[in-house]
Amino acid sequence: MQGNGLAGSAASGTVPAMPMTPEQIGAEACQLPTEQMNELVDQLLAECFARPDPEIDDAWRTETRRRVAEIQSGKVVGIPGEEVMSEVRKIIGL
Repeated sequence: MQGNGLAGSAASGTVPAMPMTPEQIGAEACQLPTEQMNELVDQLLAECFARPDPEIDDAWRTETRRRVAEIQSGKVVGIPGEEVMSEVRKIIGL
């Protein structure tokens, strides 16, 4: 007699993978050593922010063009990078 799919799979030594819930994934991740958990968080963040968002890309493109036009027209004067970095170093105490 044929059993259900799970029993048939178990008989052959394999069990079909069940998707994990976010809660289960979080619980598993909390069991990792701190360094591995940090690596996982870094990977997840990189993946989330690596996905292009056309609306954000368009907004930045528009903003960049506006800023370049302001500099080219003389409406805004840029600040040299070394001057900016010197001010940053002062602010953060370096």
